[in-house]
Amino acid sequence: MTETINEAAAYEQQGQGPHFWQGAFIGDEEAGRRLAALPDAVGAALASVLETETVLAACDALAGALRDPAHPVRARLAAHLPAGEDPALLAELGGLLDRRELTRKLRRELGGATPGRLDRADPRETVYEAWAPVGLVAHIAPGNAATVAPLSIVEGLLAGNVNVLKTSSADSLFTQHLMAELAALDPGGALAARVIVLRFPSSRQEWLRLMCAPADAVAVWGGEGAVEGVAAHVPAGCRLVEWGHRISFAYLTADAWSDAGTLDALAADVCLHEQQACSSPQVVYLDTGDEGEVFAFAERFAAVLAARPPAAADAALAAPDPAEAAEVTTTELVARLEEHLGLTRVFAAPDGSWRVMADTRSPLTASPLHRSVWVKPLPRERLIATLRPMRRYLQTAGLAGSTTDIAELSRTVLAAGVTRVTPVGAMLESYAGEPHDGVYALQRYSRRVAVQADPARFATTACLDDLARPVVLPPPAGPLLGKEDVQAPARELGRADAELYFRSGGSTGAPALSVFSYDDYDTQMHAAARGLLAAGYDPVGDRTANLFYCGGMYGSFISFFSVLERLGGVQLPLSAGPDHRATAQALVDHGADTLFGMPSYLWQLLHAEADALRAYGGLRKVFYGGEHFTAEQQRTLKEKFGIEVIRSITYGSTDLGPLGYQCTQSSGAVHHLHADLHTMEIVDLAEDRPVAPGETGRLVFSTHARRGQQLGRYLIGDLGREVPGRCPCGRHAPRFELMGRTGDVMRVATYFLNHRRFLTLAGEQGGLRGELQIRLDRTEARERLTVRVEQTPSTDPERLREVFLTGYPELRSAVSERLLDLVVEPVDGPSLHRSPTSGKLLAVVDARRH
Repeated sequence: MTETINEAAAYEQQGQGPHFWQGAFIGDEEAGRRLAALPDAVGAALASVLETETVLAACDALAGALRDPAHPVRARLAAHLPAGEDPALLAELGGLLDRRELTRKLRRELGGATPGRLDRADPRETVYEAWAPVGLVAHIAPGNAATVAPLSIVEGLLAGNVNVLKTSSADSLFTQHLMAELAALDPGGALAARVIVLRFPSSRQEWLRLMCAPADAVAVWGGEGAVEGVAAHVPAGCRLVEWGHRISFAYLTADAWSDAGTLDALAADVCLHEQQACSSPQVVYLDTGDEGEVFAFAERFAAVLAARPPAAADAALAAPDPAEAAEVTTTELVARLEEHLGLTRVFAAPDGSWRVMADTRSPLTASPLHRSVWVKPLPRERLIATLRPMRRYLQTAGLAGSTTDIAELSRTVLAAGVTRVTPVGAMLESYAGEPHDGVYALQRYSRRVAVQADPARFATTACLDDLARPVVLPPPAGPLLGKEDVQAPARELGRADAELYFRSGGSTGAPALSVFSYDDYDTQMHAAARGLLAAGYDPVGDRTANLFYCGGMYGSFISFFSVLERLGGVQLPLSAGPDHRATAQALVDHGADTLFGMPSYLWQLLHAEADALRAYGGLRKVFYGGEHFTAEQQRTLKEKFGIEVIRSITYGSTDLGPLGYQCTQSSGAVHHLHADLHTMEIVDLAEDRPVAPGETGRLVFSTHARRGQQLGRYLIGDLGREVPGRCPCGRHAPRFELMGRTGDVMRVATYFLNHRRFLTLAGEQGGLRGELQIRLDRTEARERLTVRVEQTPSTDPERLREVFLTGYPELRSAVSERLLDLVVEPVDGPSLHRSPTSGKLLAVVDARRH
């Protein structure tokens, strides 16, 4: 106590104080003034949305610092640990703040990693649901657990709340400084605005009233007295979240209590933390009504306890304080007195370090702890009637018996009021995301909200937040990464993060494997599904043929199978194949009106079976990926086949997943960024610096939703430019236009030429409606550039050559300077070179290297 008083006095002398208020340390006088205006501060903080990623990123950075013994943050916080607290607690806390653990908690408790976004609960309905913060959460922390207070604030932050926390006047300033370090990791200040930590005694009732009066939820730790003292200040309609003391017990069947291994495991549960945890067994129940068996077991178990090592060296657990010691002595004396009535039998250590008290009466009796255990009879048929009166206080039941016994008894003890069941020997163990005292904390700190929207006006809106505000994610940092920089570490991922492997088709490079966790994959498929809705896909009315390749390029086929599954859309998973007639017949037979696939394959299919498909007349939509349809090709599909909607199904990569999507206002190669998953930069072709607004550069993506992998500043190999202004669709997500692959930019005859420029000129001015490929060769005299175009009745190679020379000044200069020969060659579509694995058209075939 003296140490904490001196610490507070030192802060006052430095012009600071023991209270952390929205980013600053303040003294009592200032804290009192601010408390009076707390409702206004809360309203101002809630006016802006706290992105879940902001919380996760800051917590993960702090976790790394806490696990690093040499990190200055850890050294600073170690100085504020409560007296006698093991510094190893910092590393333990770091493990709990790790992104992996918090994301798992979010998924388990709130259903996803971004629970605050108003997404469609059912993609077939324009009803949007989300978990919203309750508003202000007041936390009344206990004084005997250094990690409880900060973790409670983190839970409040994950739910998006403003948090005001009271610590005891006897506590150190550990929580205040930990929260200050966390807030400092968010340069935007959103975390600081949502954290207030006050230190004052419970006798200061006015402060307690001021922090509880505007609260929407009050979380309090402690026994009934502590809860009652706080409840008096909780306003009507405010949610009171009690984290009170609980009682746990072990229950053993006849087979189990005669097993030496079971007794050793039970003794471990009793001795771990000296019964100070709520999940420690205070009573051992035997599935019997025989008093002799109870006394015999107690004697055997006493011998097992006697063989256990002495209490832990931690003074806080090793010895009871005077009040606790008095309770232990009184309980044991009363039990000894009742031996004369034949009700009890006591087995105790000569030095008083443990005691086993056998009692013939079944009702639950609290233990005085410190290795003090009751042993009682309780036949399973009387279990519910005996325990249910204490249901408000029950927590863990450790069960030992056969597999059938465990199954049956689990249901019985849960019906009696128990909230968790474990094996004996694992009563104090927990798992990530485990509910506490029968509830999920994040749900207690959240509200489930819904918005019903007009189906006609919001048919293509998958998330209302896209129309309301931009997503702000932490800015990317670090060096630019290439494919090998990303894939080499991925090959070293542990089993927990490497659950799903996708092999790339190798159409733009050597085939490689990309690794995902199932959680990552699920997040990405939901994002792609939202993008598909934005592009005009109708999960209620559309009947879709999935015509992506299912061979070497299986990633797209499987992914869009998953996307349609999440959308609840009707799907014909046919896959791309060489038998165009059979595929066309399947489309007709099953009434498909929507096609998913790659442009080169769909173009071949539609033209090979043009008569049958035009006679069918049922095709309405095409969603393509991997390549692009030119404007002339799209015009042909609409005029010849009656197709009404032709849009990109997604823009993405095997490594990063979906990166962009089109909306109904998008055309050509313009996409919106999946801004809830990625940040995007456009950097110079040669240097790591941003290009000027509107200029073409290399696209760089940083992914914020991948478990176990750091995918920051990844050079995807594509060129693009930013599209300025807000899209007419109303979405805030940034837009960009794809300008081809970096490999599509050719250095020919000292000039840089772009395949996309040829494609645009051929379509817009040359009337080309087919595919186009460039082949580069080296002759004895000079280089030769051959533009290979798909032969149609209207193809005019001389006209196309003139269009290229007129519309492309650099090309004209190279030809006029006799550095380059330009040839336009009409060919049949099947003779164009394609990737052997994906079937994708190769934009540029550079034969100069051979």
